[in-house]
Amino acid sequence: MTQVRLRKKNKWSWRSRSFRGLIYQALALGLIGLVIWFLVYNTMANMRVRGIQSGFDFLLQTAGFDIGESLFPFDSAEPYWRAFLVGLANTLRVAIAGIVIATIIGTLVGLGRFSRNALVRGLCISYVESFRNIPILLQLLMWYLILTELLPGISEAWQAGPFFLSKGGVNFPIPIWAAGHAWTAIGVAAGVALAWLYRQWAIRKFEETGVSGSLLWLPLAIVLFMGLAGWLLGGAPTQMNRPFRGDFSIEQGGALTPEFLAVLFGLSIYTAAFVAEVVRAGIQSVPRGQGEAASALGLSRKLEMRLVMLPQALRVIIPPLTNQYLNLTKNSSLAVAIGYPDVVSIANTAINQTGRAVECISIVMLVYLTLSLATSLLMNWYNARAAIKER
Repeated sequence: MTQVRLRKKNKWSWRSRSFRGLIYQALALGLIGLVIWFLVYNTMANMRVRGIQSGFDFLLQTAGFDIGESLFPFDSAEPYWRAFLVGLANTLRVAIAGIVIATIIGTLVGLGRFSRNALVRGLCISYVESFRNIPILLQLLMWYLILTELLPGISEAWQAGPFFLSKGGVNFPIPIWAAGHAWTAIGVAAGVALAWLYRQWAIRKFEETGVSGSLLWLPLAIVLFMGLAGWLLGGAPTQMNRPFRGDFSIEQGGALTPEFLAVLFGLSIYTAAFVAEVVRAGIQSVPRGQGEAASALGLSRKLEMRLVMLPQALRVIIPPLTNQYLNLTKNSSLAVAIGYPDVVSIANTAINQTGRAVECISIVMLVYLTLSLATSLLMNWYNARAAIKER
């Protein structure tokens, strides 16, 4: 018998598909780098010819303007880089809160589309068709007008205990920082870890025995109990900075400005309409026999949706849901239209004062690129974790 020896394929040979692909990718990256270098070089040369200053050294200069809303103190004597940091914090504040609210509302509306109550179904359909077909900029302006025109003035602010609602926004009491709050934060962090361990144990027990434990209320109770224990261990601080009605404004306490509320409401409600459709489509992608089998086993409608339909729908829901999160984050740049000091607003002010348009726009582009990539990485990780594992 003649033995035929097959020659070992050289992976570095041009006949290797992977090697050719590597070369093509390197050439593509080199070409892109060359185009970027040409654009940057040409732009800088034209700016020098016209006597336009360039560079990022302006970030160390004094900003010279105040920011009306900030998560941490900012003074006009501070540099531009800190002003951009304030704008980034305001952007993250809106984006993260908006993603949470849009996910909750969108999930509830999406589930409501499958309700056996015709009124609930009709309301959910009306919500989706109404809000997703109105441009987001118009919705932001609508909420801003509602909050600034229909609410009472400062002197006639609506009050409910220590809370105030007026054209100036929502004012509420905030705790005065003490060492006990650090212990509370430590307790909450420990509670989150314990709640996660309990959920893993409860899920394994359910898979082994079929006995369903509490996956929401008991973990939440663990977090609250550990937070309370940390608060008591830290001396149980109770001092609060309470707002009060002043001559021209609501003094002290915490505040949510009408600009922030308008952006938050507009982005959340608009994006929730698209999230609802994503949830509806994901659930409809699950074969109907799965729901019928769950009903045959005696599962209630609630358990059927939570244990059978939603886990299988997640693999369809998560990819388009990631797109909606990215859209919400990028749409937050429209906040400049109603005066909310996000990173775009700060960049516009810096451009007007320094003339460094290319640099400021580059910073804004880098911010949104980083936020989008971080969101995509996080959602891809969750998508891989939620994927149904084949046996």
